[in-house]
Amino acid sequence: MASQRLLIVDDEPLARQRLRDLVGDIGGYEIVGEAANGVEALSLLQQHAAEIVLVDIRMPVMDGIELAQHLRGLATPPKLIFTTAYDHYAVQAFDLNAIDYLLKPIRSERLATALAKAQPLPAAQSQALQPLQQTHDHLSIHERGKIMLVPIAEVLYLRAELKYITVRTREKSYLLEGSLTQLEQSYPDLFVRIHRNALVARAAISGFEKQRMTEGDEAGEAAWVVLLKGIPETLMVSRRHQHIIKAT
Repeated sequence: MASQRLLIVDDEPLARQRLRDLVGDIGGYEIVGEAANGVEALSLLQQHAAEIVLVDIRMPVMDGIELAQHLRGLATPPKLIFTTAYDHYAVQAFDLNAIDYLLKPIRSERLATALAKAQPLPAAQSQALQPLQQTHDHLSIHERGKIMLVPIAEVLYLRAELKYITVRTREKSYLLEGSLTQLEQSYPDLFVRIHRNALVARAAISGFEKQRMTEGDEAGEAAWVVLLKGIPETLMVSRRHQHIIKAT
């Protein structure tokens, strides 16, 4: 039987080394890499598939909870075992929903038990993670089985088109499956709704002006549009949302 591939994710080098030593002592697992945060972990997983991820909960840049949220979009998510030095919220939060969690300092017997019973993260358990962190620093875009991270701070606007949302940055556009309303509720301080199908980053607005529309139901009519920093595109402000022109 081939060894299961395992990734270690922890921001503390000594903690990663201890896990590496413990996994080596237990045997039967191939460690494909180490990462200091969720962003590094996602990058490594694009290069080296892993069946199991040992992931710390509290880390800078991207913590273990957000990493779990991004990973659940994969066709075959890896098995997740959470590790933590804190029991005041993490242990309680994952008591019913986690595949398993290990409280630091981690003992060899406890790790062996967790590895033996690790199972893929069910969708229902993934959903239970959401109340712990309503917003993320990144949007995860899934293309051809890979995850691309788009920092939310770089997003200029979000526009719903059919069942997808166009995520626009200065450099390019991405397609995201999701709910525009949910994104609006998750980032009320970052985005403002200008149309039933569009949210604009408050920081990306350079001004407003009236333009004559050339397409759509408003073709030929003059309407207010949002001017955006860094790109020549404009987005129409619907009559219903024109109050934001004075408020912004």
